Amino acid sequence: MTRRSTAVRGGLLAVAAALALGVTTPPATAQDSDSGNWLFVTVTRGDGDRSEAPGRLLLCDPPMGHKKAAEACADLDRVGGDITRLRRKDAYCPMIYAPVTAHARGEWNGHPVEYRETFSNGCGMAARTGAVFALDG
Repeated sequence: MTRRSTAVRGGLLAVAAALALGVTTPPATAQDSDSGNWLFVTVTRGDGDRSEAPGRLLLCDPPMGHKKAAEACADLDRVGGDITRLRRKDAYCPMIYAPVTAHARGEWNGHPVEYRETFSNGCGMAARTGAVFALDG
């Protein structure tokens, strides 16, 4: 099986899973990316026990999926798609507890990606994950 067909199959599986969960279909599909690097990213307000909020399909060749896709793809390229290895940015975040759960699943350089973490607020999430979960902006 070729790398492209694997990426297409993976993208179709992600879209099928999103539809099964009642998630809004993203405007792009994994087959739109030549590199095979894609992540379906969601941000859920609250403690993450609720069903996931609508997400976006982040593609990186060319970057698309949200307004900061190019920055997110550059960040992910630097760490080989491993979100846990992203450098924490210095930020002054309010000490307000308004939890958000970031979730990403997909494929990067032929390897599956599964990431989920709950942060005390959106500022803390942005400081830790950069532009990857910048779905609002």
